[in-house]
Amino acid sequence: MHAPDDSLASFAAVLAGELPGQWNSQYHPDREDNDHDELAVDVWDMDQVADAMAEYSLDHCAVLTRHVDGTRLFVMDRKSHDDGFLIAAMAPKDLPIEAFRDVREPDGIAVDADPFHAAKHVRLRLLPRYDQALAQVRDNASRLAADLADEQRVVMTWSGEDLVVAKPDRDDIARALTEYGFTFDTSRNEFVLSDGDSARVAASVRAAGHRLSELGVGVLLSRPTGRAALDITPAQRPTPPTPAPHRTR
Repeated sequence: MHAPDDSLASFAAVLAGELPGQWNSQYHPDREDNDHDELAVDVWDMDQVADAMAEYSLDHCAVLTRHVDGTRLFVMDRKSHDDGFLIAAMAPKDLPIEAFRDVREPDGIAVDADPFHAAKHVRLRLLPRYDQALAQVRDNASRLAADLADEQRVVMTWSGEDLVVAKPDRDDIARALTEYGFTFDTSRNEFVLSDGDSARVAASVRAAGHRLSELGVGVLLSRPTGRAALDITPAQRPTPPTPAPHRTR
């Protein structure tokens, strides 16, 4: 059997129907207001898929999602070849960044344009690697949660363009936040860090985190759906380099 055509959208739709369980496919075409970068940041790969996104402009892609657990697969053209596609797992969003420390990425695979053969490779190669990596990350997350339960912590959460912290009970924590750029918003009863420059925000968070650590207080940075992680520690989940905007095949 063969796919109706070799376009990415058609390939992904057929592939979704051939994978075990129930999957849906969502095609993300090239358009002015696209979400490609938001999707790319979750691609769990530091091998050929990451290399391809760094070398070529990501003009369209598809995401397959498994109904039962939300597992996601990213599909893009294999631009260095006449045909074929690259498929990679996408990291889950509901686990802390620190849990991905020292976990090997379930790197993606290259497949030809036959979705039926591709489904076999996904089932036998990619999904088992993803399941193994995910189990390690979840175990790490459980350990982190247990550690955090034993210490006081400050949770920094994105609210629109602001990074916010609930008003702490301790004055020394409040002083540390204020010292490194947070201001107290009385109407929200929260400390707020507002700055459009992500590098300055990351620097403020690092400095505040270091000071809070000296006070015996842990820091948890919560990243909501669609927002890239701040570069605040070397223990972040690996993410692919930003796709080059002007490179062509």
